[in-house]
Amino acid sequence: MLRGAQGCQAAPQGNGAVEGRALAGKRVTAGKRTTIYDLAELAGASPSAVSSVLNGTWRKRRIGPALAEKIKRLADEYDYSVNMQASGLSREKSNLIGMIVPKYDNRYFGSIVEKFEEMARERGLFPIVTCTQRDAGLEIQAAREMISHQVNYLIATGATDPDRITELCASAGVGSLNLDLPGKLAPSVISDNRGGARELTRWILEASLGRRAADEPLLFIGGRAKDHNTVERIKGFREAHAEAGIAVGRTNILAKGYSPGEVRDALDAHVAAGRSPPEAFFVSSTIALEGVVQWIDANPAYSAARPFIGCFDWDPMVPVLEPNILMLKQDVPGMLEVLFDMIDGRIEAAGVVEIPTSLVRQ
Repeated sequence: MLRGAQGCQAAPQGNGAVEGRALAGKRVTAGKRTTIYDLAELAGASPSAVSSVLNGTWRKRRIGPALAEKIKRLADEYDYSVNMQASGLSREKSNLIGMIVPKYDNRYFGSIVEKFEEMARERGLFPIVTCTQRDAGLEIQAAREMISHQVNYLIATGATDPDRITELCASAGVGSLNLDLPGKLAPSVISDNRGGARELTRWILEASLGRRAADEPLLFIGGRAKDHNTVERIKGFREAHAEAGIAVGRTNILAKGYSPGEVRDALDAHVAAGRSPPEAFFVSSTIALEGVVQWIDANPAYSAARPFIGCFDWDPMVPVLEPNILMLKQDVPGMLEVLFDMIDGRIEAAGVVEIPTSLVRQ
């Protein structure tokens, strides 16, 4: 598996036009589109060497990794995009298919990787997978590296900026698809976050009635407020409350991040503001669930009875260890089947496809 290295410079905005500036003793004229010859001069290399780096064939020409990295860094700095049609570049087909994932340390993403590798090999493809820790810079660097290895397809799973990855792939003639989190520039396969959250919320509201007042809302915890999946889960969460005639205020939505530490901090701040420890939670992922359980274990308010928890994610061991946890399972095989149907040409690769989720009843 490839491992992303640290560090990646952000590209300036625009369509290849750059501000006049000096770099390594050279200058690119303001308002002028950066050309392959500009990059060659800046890098101290030949135009053909730059071309080989940008189209992913540099290893065959025995160009050194240091020079290749320098050229890629300059291309990113000056927002250079390869025009495949105009340049006449062609890519040799390989049997490689790449995937970027944000985490390995939960069952959901782990099962995606395992099933992806299995289905790729069934098709005679060799899978390359790298974890980018939800770091946008590492995602871009990983995408560039996979393109340089001449992957035929790159799957961006849970990427923070999937459209930037799609742009890089398009410039190099590489197919791209999004999984788990959608983008606007490439076909996307995701879970039905809104419908699943609505169903899970209904279930938690019913299961926790003996522990909370009938008009008391659940607490939504975990996720990022701007992520598509979190936004859709909050919508489903609110809809289920509205069906039950329960008002949900802003203080009942704590989408402050996924990590256990961020979750614990959000709950500490919630209670420090004078609010009672919740009797029922909607947790956005098993990563966030870890922080919730740690916080509950350290809180004396729960010494007599554990709260009810519904988690938009699944791990078979969790309900065994914590009977009050209800879980929702995302259909990983179903998502990947649709994704490979798009790659194989059995269905049209377009738009956003939502795959239903299922409640795991104890």
